Amino acid sequence: MAGTEKTGTLAEISRGLVSLHREYYGKGPTKAKTYTVNDTLVCLLEGGFTIVERTLIAQGNSQAVHDMRLSFQRGMQDRFTEVVERATQRKVIAYMSQIHHDPDIVAELFVLAPGDGTIEGAHEHVMLGGEEEDAGH
Repeated sequence: MAGTEKTGTLAEISRGLVSLHREYYGKGPTKAKTYTVNDTLVCLLEGGFTIVERTLIAQGNSQAVHDMRLSFQRGMQDRFTEVVERATQRKVIAYMSQIHHDPDIVAELFVLAPGDGTIEGAHEHVMLGGEEEDAGH
C-alpha cells in the first residue's frame, strides 16, 4: 500500500472513530492517533470524557465510568468494526477496548484477518477549537 493511500486509510479510521464517539457521547475526543503494524490496528483517543464522567471520576467513582464505557463499547462493537473494515477492506476478527482515566485515553484495538497487503504506519487526528486537522506520519 502506497504511503498516501496508507495515510488516507488511517485518517478515515481516526475520523470515523472520533465521529462515533461524538455522535453517541455528545462529545468527541480532542485527539486520535491510529497505528498499524501487520494485522493489528490501534487507535488511541484522547480527551473524550463528558462533564458527568469527569465529575464521577473526581468523586472517586471511576469504576462506574469504566463499566458504563465498556458496556457501551460492547454494544457498539459492530459500528466500530464497520469503520475499520470499510477503510481497510479487511475483516476484523477481534475487537478490544480499554479505558484509562488519568490521563483521559481510550484504546481501541482491532485484529484484522490476514490479507494480501500490510498496512504499517501511523496517523494523528487533532481537534483544534472545533476544527479538524490531520497530521499524517
